[in-house]
Amino acid sequence: MTTKTRSLLALHAHPDDESSKGAGTMARYAAEGARVILVCATGGEEGEIINPRMDRPGIKDQLPDLRKAELETACDILGVDRIYMLDYRDSGMPDTESNKRPEAFANVDPDEVVARLVEIIRQERPEIVLGYDDSPGYPHPDHLRVHELGTRAYYEAGDPDRFPEAGAPWSPSKLYYFSPFSRRRLQILNDAAQAEGIESPFDERLKQWLEEEWDDPEITAQVDVSDYIELRSKALLAHATQIDPDGFWFAIPDELVKKVYPWEDYTLVHSTVETASPEEDLFEGL
Repeated sequence: MTTKTRSLLALHAHPDDESSKGAGTMARYAAEGARVILVCATGGEEGEIINPRMDRPGIKDQLPDLRKAELETACDILGVDRIYMLDYRDSGMPDTESNKRPEAFANVDPDEVVARLVEIIRQERPEIVLGYDDSPGYPHPDHLRVHELGTRAYYEAGDPDRFPEAGAPWSPSKLYYFSPFSRRRLQILNDAAQAEGIESPFDERLKQWLEEEWDDPEITAQVDVSDYIELRSKALLAHATQIDPDGFWFAIPDELVKKVYPWEDYTLVHSTVETASPEEDLFEGL
């Protein structure tokens, strides 16, 4: 009798999001033998060249191809089994010219997107789906679209009356939202950095959090990724056009992060099995 392979599917908006949200989780479960699938909605065409080392003539013209190659390298590092590129155009931020383009992800027919996501879910048959919340503090149209349409696809994949041409129905067992920026996490990392005499990258964001009165996500699951934090950093660095090695993401050393906050946080949105909160394993109950 063969053991069923566990499967996890992560939904993301742009290349590099997979390395800043849940990368350690994907690496951990891949290392433990789970099949890890990634869906990337856009090519990230509107990304800026954030790494000054890559701000050279011609790079911007090649950005879509470069970002796809960076994504593939990062996913190799993390152990992702398969990447699905939906190939919608990066929508850019609200009130920009790129946001008005009909082929931008924010403007395409939502049913078309959901049908494609449903087909992927039915083909891959994951037990776990990881998606976005409604992005408090970062209302990027593509992130909001992943939240809205990814959530729809999770539920509609199991409905035989929805998109019958997309394959036999499959209902994943659990839907989680990534929670990479809880106030508690930022405060712990901020305090730890300051205690070590390190200038924290989170000081201003914490002040903004209070001023804007953002809601804190409800953390129901914490995955220990202490053994995969260095891999997470390597995956981020693979996005050479988008990630500055001397910038925000690396201001607090991995060793300190591992010491004070070695978890990645999630909010359980729906489950077909009984779970206890807080969870330490996303596959708990399966």
